[in-house]
Amino acid sequence: MSVLAPLISLAIGLYLLAVIESWAVHGTFGPLHPARAALAVLGREATLTRKSDALFYQAGPVLLLVAGVLAVSVIPLGPGLILADMATGALFLNAALAYVLVALIMAGWGPDGAFAMIGGWRFLGQFLGYAMLIVMPITAVAMRAETLMTSQIVASQAQLWNVLYQPLGFALFMIAAQALAFLPPLDLPVAPGELAGGVEAEYTGPQYLVMRLARLVLILALAGAATTFYLGGWHGPLLPGWAWSGIKTLTVATAMLSAGRYFPRLREERFLALCWKLGIPLSLINILVVGLLVLVVPI
Repeated sequence: MSVLAPLISLAIGLYLLAVIESWAVHGTFGPLHPARAALAVLGREATLTRKSDALFYQAGPVLLLVAGVLAVSVIPLGPGLILADMATGALFLNAALAYVLVALIMAGWGPDGAFAMIGGWRFLGQFLGYAMLIVMPITAVAMRAETLMTSQIVASQAQLWNVLYQPLGFALFMIAAQALAFLPPLDLPVAPGELAGGVEAEYTGPQYLVMRLARLVLILALAGAATTFYLGGWHGPLLPGWAWSGIKTLTVATAMLSAGRYFPRLREERFLALCWKLGIPLSLINILVVGLLVLVVPI
């Protein structure tokens, strides 16, 4: 039951997130819209370009889905409600998310299409920028909790959530999460209106459905990570812990899907320059401040 509950919660969360995405992106709200859209996609013929790399074409979306599921597996929904409560859970999550880069390069290279290939290499440029903005804020979170276990990180926020203890780290982590999920304004790998879908451009039928599902799992994993590391996880009044985890995760996911659309898209070299010249120094300052707080005012 301890394994079944997180899996059921993941399935429900994905469907709710699909409904939220339809509302946030397309302005249409309907509980049955994701199901109808999925059936429509499944009904389409799966095509393959003439000179494609079939292995990379097929494996790219699947690897993206696997990376998202592995990341979700170490995110606690409540006390004891976690698929894998590992001693190195935060590190494992970061390692799992590293395969998103591999998956998107495979998805960009496999179809042998110009737009898809450009999208894949654009994501490599984003990765060089956001990679440290994922690792270094997690380092500060682990410093306060004195552990890498995600369940213990949540427990360490019983008195004060990390979003208040280290707001700079939270801001940097959310920027990195937006880039990792390639959401606006950091949606260069797909860039609608510019690359005509980018890494998703050549996918149709079931392969496209796997790609879309994988992206939703990725968004849910990142929103769950933000909830675990910064928003107190299952802590909250009145409602049971799993309800608070779900509410916080879906709220963060909704913000990720909608907020970025109000900002102009950044070119990869501009994003890379900002991350290395501003983001990394700010991450180091965040680690220094958290280290001083842990020593002087432990909470």
